[in-house]
Amino acid sequence: MNKIAKIALAATLILSVGATSAVASPDKGQKLFTKKLKKVCGISGAAMAGKHTQSEWNAIKEAGTIADEIKTICPNVTDGALKEKYLEHYLVCFHEYGSDSGNVPSC
Repeated sequence: MNKIAKIALAATLILSVGATSAVASPDKGQKLFTKKLKKVCGISGAAMAGKHTQSEWNAIKEAGTIADEIKTICPNVTDGALKEKYLEHYLVCFHEYGSDSGNVPSC
């Protein structure tokens, strides 16, 4: 019985660590923006996020048009910078620092 409890505890720990690493974060979005988009767009992360309010970024998320919106703001961006795995991080970052948030990113 003790062995089963240890296995169950280990499985729970592994699943919880895996679940938290899959969550998008504003910090990762900032790093990706700095690495992939800042030079191409020619604007800072604050200027990019400030293009919309937080509710507008939410609407973009719900519509699933984040890649299109980035291309509208930054026409020179390549598809390599808009990989599916990056988009959620960009969106969380842009929402966090939207024009009505009062927050200022470091990128």
